[in-house]
Amino acid sequence: MKKKKLLLLTTGGTIASAKTEEGLAPNITGAGLRQFVGSMLDAFDVTVQDILQLDSSNMQPEEWELIAETVYKNRRKFDGIVITHGTDTMSYTAAALSFMLQGIPIPVVLTGAQLPIIHPLSDATDNLRTAFAMAVAGYGGVYLAFDRRVILGTRAVKTHTMNFGAFESVNAPFAAEVNAHGLVIHKEVLPACDPQFPLQSELCREVFLLKLVPGVDPRIFDMLLRLGVRGIVIEAFGAGGVQFIRRDLTRKLREVIHNGVSVVVCSQCLYERSDFSLYEVGQRALEQGVIQTFDMTSEAAVTKLMWVLGRTQDRMEVAKWFATNLVGEISLGCC
Repeated sequence: MKKKKLLLLTTGGTIASAKTEEGLAPNITGAGLRQFVGSMLDAFDVTVQDILQLDSSNMQPEEWELIAETVYKNRRKFDGIVITHGTDTMSYTAAALSFMLQGIPIPVVLTGAQLPIIHPLSDATDNLRTAFAMAVAGYGGVYLAFDRRVILGTRAVKTHTMNFGAFESVNAPFAAEVNAHGLVIHKEVLPACDPQFPLQSELCREVFLLKLVPGVDPRIFDMLLRLGVRGIVIEAFGAGGVQFIRRDLTRKLREVIHNGVSVVVCSQCLYERSDFSLYEVGQRALEQGVIQTFDMTSEAAVTKLMWVLGRTQDRMEVAKWFATNLVGEISLGCC
């Protein structure tokens, strides 16, 4: 039986880290990772390519574009692609790649580890095993594999710093799970594929995420305007609350939007949807022209706004994109 051809792209992260005088740092190459996993890869025809060697705290839109372009160039050469990545920003990278590579007909699976692969108790090998299983399953899309679970790229959120179950699938079922039946795929979660999909890697860097706290000074929006921000994602309270007494944020939002900035608002609550029509504090925000994100994660909202603003600066067009489910980032019936 012919072996499936897989590409392993390495970008650094804890999985590839070792101790240095200044703490853990990524310095193990793809060849080194391959030595540690040993015979696990014998079932596949694996090509290894080192493209980055970064702690994921240093992973930024420029790196997302590089990864997307590398995947796109190799899309016809391999049956699936596995990307090793640091855990701290892996959910942002997974979401960004989901939008840039939407429609990709082969699996692209990100994974990493909470302990370096050189540690005798590392979770790296198990995570890689799950990632490779998903990569040969034949279902196109961008996924994150961790702790024997596979999550849609736009639904993954890191919720633990030490626990091996570091990621949750927020507001969506797992794309796949490993149990006594092997890798069980939940097909209803998977995104649509298009063999002729185009690479859409242009991102707007001028996007800012603001978490509201009681008493936040509205003048922060003046600072953002001076910085040239083109998009703002606001994590509001509850189902969708923005203060308007004493420190009136809604009036300032109107000014920001009038200056051509797209303002997207989500909830600080991790689970369930936001609905700004429920309360006066939310309705006042909607009246100023803010754009709802419904049940999207903050990571998906930020990266989607970067992606959309890379195509249009028209606020009405941005609003249409955010009311459209592209790669599973919004639950059907939410918008």
